[in-house]
Amino acid sequence: MTTVIDRLSELGVLPVAEIERVDQAGRLVDTLARAGLPCIEVTLRTPVAAEAIQLIRTRRPDVLVGAGTVLTVQDVDVALDSGAQFLVSPGLNPGVVAHGQRRGATFIPGVCTPTEVEAAVSAGASVLKFFPAELAGGIPFLKALAAPYPMVRFIPTGGIDATNLGAYLELPNVVACGGTWMVRRSLLATDDFATIGRLAAEAATIGATRVR
Repeated sequence: MTTVIDRLSELGVLPVAEIERVDQAGRLVDTLARAGLPCIEVTLRTPVAAEAIQLIRTRRPDVLVGAGTVLTVQDVDVALDSGAQFLVSPGLNPGVVAHGQRRGATFIPGVCTPTEVEAAVSAGASVLKFFPAELAGGIPFLKALAAPYPMVRFIPTGGIDATNLGAYLELPNVVACGGTWMVRRSLLATDDFATIGRLAAEAATIGATRVR
């Protein structure tokens, strides 16, 4: 049975979108899927995020949909009740992670120090969001973590785009890379799905050519 992490590893790229209008959600995932990225993390930063997740799950059951910026137990419940298939947080809150795990969720908490890595492992998480990736040390930092934490894999996010995506994906401890560059707010604000599709296809190509 293919897991959420397996699917993310196959794709190599996780688009992270802040959706302001529900009517954009269907067209956005259609564009991403056509480009070769049938997955999305919808951040819980807008009033319509939960509705957007629900719409995507109903319209495109083939697309892997997660909820991001999950900060509270209430966020966990809202996201999962809307149909989110995995949860992502920018930091590590053990109580929130535990609540998500009790509900059977794949929870990917954020870390940026060895201490946080160990706390996440103690909380039962083995795939972690490394955020903000570039500001927190980037590729050299992930290489340094590989030896003491061979049981952990990462989804680096923050400062990643097509120029450095391939280098991140070369690291054995990287599952996939999260990013907003192909779905940035300025593109969504103008409904520029042509550019979104082009950037997503470029990212999908890089993800597909990684050495596994």
